[in-house]
Amino acid sequence: MASIRLYSLPSVPASFGHIVTTPSSSADYIRAARAIAFLRAHQRQQPSLAMVADHLGLSETHVQKLFSRWTGISPKRFLQFLTVEYAKQRMAQTSDLLNLSLDVGLSGPGRLHDLFVNMEAMSPGEFKQAAAGLSIEYGMGQTPFGAALIATTGRGICHLEFVDNGQQDAAIHALKDKWPSACFQQNSDAGQEMLDKLFAPGKDIRDLNLSLWISGSNFQIQVWRALIRIPFAGMLNYQQLAQLIGKPKAARAVGNAIAQNPIAYLIPCHRVLRQTGDVGKYHWGESRKAAILAWEASHNQAENR
Repeated sequence: MASIRLYSLPSVPASFGHIVTTPSSSADYIRAARAIAFLRAHQRQQPSLAMVADHLGLSETHVQKLFSRWTGISPKRFLQFLTVEYAKQRMAQTSDLLNLSLDVGLSGPGRLHDLFVNMEAMSPGEFKQAAAGLSIEYGMGQTPFGAALIATTGRGICHLEFVDNGQQDAAIHALKDKWPSACFQQNSDAGQEMLDKLFAPGKDIRDLNLSLWISGSNFQIQVWRALIRIPFAGMLNYQQLAQLIGKPKAARAVGNAIAQNPIAYLIPCHRVLRQTGDVGKYHWGESRKAAILAWEASHNQAENR
């Protein structure tokens, strides 16, 4: 059983505030997701606020307030974060930052997802043995990007995925099928509390004492480890990520490893785009991927002012 330790972090400060993600913020995301899909489909025409409002069946004032409440910026500025040219610019900047930091022997520049992560590459037999009798606590909660299912063991977070409306039961059943010998306990309050911390605007995830406990092949682990090194609001394409792990001709295999990512957001596969700058596929929906990227970009810009 291979174990890879990435980063060690300080404990969560005692003063860390509990920030609640309310049901209304999730409702905002659902409306925003509809707007994002519309903006992405018509971004070459640079839709006006009136066009977005008409599509949603809301007033311009309501749409403006909704976006400001959800992202802190206007729909017009949000649209700029969705454009291909912006994505290309960020991919170039991120690549330069990563290369510079790696050349001088650093783990990465600026605000990184510096996590303490145990990634265990296990054979099916080893995985079955490790999961036998394992206690897993899970909960469904709300995030800025809709509902999410999170599961933890005594060794760390083992599962995190976004869940669309009406798919909650199916997601829980799939989780249990993945760990057939484990003992499951539902704890929605604890799940929501963890999600609030993970998605709290203005909070650096480095302040959390996090551990991820997942299994995968050696190649998958290598890809997931590289993903964690991408800075907050950074973007890379598949080829750049393949180069980062020293396998420049393995872009397609990298894409397959990304598709198997069991920990949404924390292992930020949403930050990998097509070489053209297009958002590309995402296990939990292209509009959600675009929303996360724009949300990170807007918060990153606000922090750097």
